[in-house]
Amino acid sequence: MSALLSVSDAHVSYGKVEAVRSVSLDVADNEIVTIIGANGAGKTTLLNAIMGVLPLKGGTAFAGADMAALDIEDRVAAGLCLVPEHRELFGTMNVEDNLLLGAFRIPKATATQSFERVYALFPRLKERRKQLAGTLSGGEQQMLAMGRALMGAPKLLMLDEPSLGLAPIIVADIFRTIGELRAAGVSVLLVEQNAQAALKIADRAYVMELGEFILSGSASDIASNQRVAASYLGFQHEGASAI
Repeated sequence: MSALLSVSDAHVSYGKVEAVRSVSLDVADNEIVTIIGANGAGKTTLLNAIMGVLPLKGGTAFAGADMAALDIEDRVAAGLCLVPEHRELFGTMNVEDNLLLGAFRIPKATATQSFERVYALFPRLKERRKQLAGTLSGGEQQMLAMGRALMGAPKLLMLDEPSLGLAPIIVADIFRTIGELRAAGVSVLLVEQNAQAALKIADRAYVMELGEFILSGSASDIASNQRVAASYLGFQHEGASAI
């Protein structure tokens, strides 16, 4: 299976502090890959660097093309998009206008199709399309952030903590939508502290600690690992493997 996104020997620093070091990963077409780890492990930093928000030393390629010289807009145009941890919505603009911002690189006719696709995934957004984004519930704001990213028809969607602060019933809706995205041909790179939910939906997983990947493999293998089960899933598997 060829890689849609490939990152090799990535290093990301804040001044003299190296937050991510010697990290390599890949995401294939129609694949969900998750990165799990504690707060401060470097997960968000890595996503921001892949998106071009932070400088990254190392190799990055998307759809077979080197990304080193691409700015953020060019990465979006190529089909890479990030939904940030804090959503970064425009609270004084309505739902429809927030969504429209995600379509700034595509033709108007294509944007119309994107609206239809997003509203089909998130019917609640259609009901609230004239409502100010700042007045939406947390779950609705997460739907809007994801919908805005999908307006540009990305090939790969990077999601940073999509379940953060949401009620369990809304979390279930969000993860169900992530599965629907894969079925529709969108690959997903998911950073998530809800390791149990992430590992259930992912094909493969990486475990990150202190800026490094300490374990990688199929999601089922990672979920059955003794250390992962104890540290991130909150229970101990009988007969689970150790790192």
